[in-house]
Amino acid sequence: MYDGSRVTDAVEYWKHRENLKKAVSIVRGRAPERFRWRRAVGGVSESIGQLRGRDRLLVEEPVREIVLDLDDALLRREVVIDARRAGVDFDRGEVLARWTRRDLERFASETGTDLSRLGKHMRLPNAAEQYVDTAGTIVIARALADHFRNRSQHLMLQVPDPDGPDKLMLHHKIMLDRADRDRAESHRWLGLAKKLSG
Repeated sequence: MYDGSRVTDAVEYWKHRENLKKAVSIVRGRAPERFRWRRAVGGVSESIGQLRGRDRLLVEEPVREIVLDLDDALLRREVVIDARRAGVDFDRGEVLARWTRRDLERFASETGTDLSRLGKHMRLPNAAEQYVDTAGTIVIARALADHFRNRSQHLMLQVPDPDGPDKLMLHHKIMLDRADRDRAESHRWLGLAKKLSG
């Protein structure tokens, strides 16, 4: 790949050729920013998540060092969360706040979210003073927020336009109520993710 190529294209090229070390060097050589560079690191993280043992360590640690050296705190946080979504943990307490089960329960109470739903997707600590997987919890909370938002939008699209010629029937009103509940649930999960992000 030539030097003027987009960082995302260059990383995909070297990933396709199964040369992750070259992909890492591309990420290391480009100026970090919140769009293409972040997506490029996300692509490398996905490949790292599929590796095991020494092969994984040789690629994961250099990328982790790049991430921890970022000056942009927001970019650093989002790259860590993107990596966790791919099954890679760049954060060992340096980037995201460390929260206990007690903190998580307090946040859930404040946002009105149901932790049992979260527990279906990840293992939560039993003891109140034990730490939760902050990045993993944020990933799942955001995914739940997206799920409820998409479901709300899907319901809204099935209802006739109130200003249009078709009359709203009883089942349409029920669908609108459900869409409103799903939208509110989406906001609650997004609120939990924001609290966990610090």
